[in-house]
Amino acid sequence: MSVADKPRRGRGRPSGGSGGEDTAALIVGAARAEFAAQGYDGASMRGIARAAGVDPALVHHYFKGKEALFVAAMQLPFNPADVLPTVLAGAAGPDEVADRMIRFIFSIWRDADTRAPFLGLLRSATNSEIGAEMMRSFISTALFARVAEHLPPAPDLGLRINLAAAHIVGVALMRYVVRVEPLASAPEDEVIARVTPAIRGYFSGAGPG
Repeated sequence: MSVADKPRRGRGRPSGGSGGEDTAALIVGAARAEFAAQGYDGASMRGIARAAGVDPALVHHYFKGKEALFVAAMQLPFNPADVLPTVLAGAAGPDEVADRMIRFIFSIWRDADTRAPFLGLLRSATNSEIGAEMMRSFISTALFARVAEHLPPAPDLGLRINLAAAHIVGVALMRYVVRVEPLASAPEDEVIARVTPAIRGYFSGAGPG
């Protein structure tokens, strides 16, 4: 699993800031404030640059795009948009996509270090509409859109991906965060085996069972 996009270094540096770690931190701080005030869709790279007092080219110099900057601002351990292509590479059909997604999401919530930032983002989504919009927009572009690329197109594909994600994350939350028994102590392979038919049904369009 890869780590979050870190500020990129180059031989040259566009004008408009002092460069180095201080400039990257300045941009991240401005981005965090802009995302909090404007939401994910409302914040722009140009607006973040303006808030940071740097040239927009400098923001692009350190971060590949808004997704990468959001990951840094929210202190997420990695960018799902970067990791998912590797996770799903070569998946042979909806069933294998389902199997890989279940294990991928479980691996995030199983590990306390990767779980904590995503849990913080989830909590912010339940406490404010801005937080909900940030999470909604980010997962739609960084997660759901990437999964859709590996599944046959269909009018209800978006709904089925949403249902699958809600199912997997719901089980993961109950197991690793709320720790409801006997789910919390059940062998992970057993839990996955019981969840898999439903998730395969969502991704194939056949329905659970």
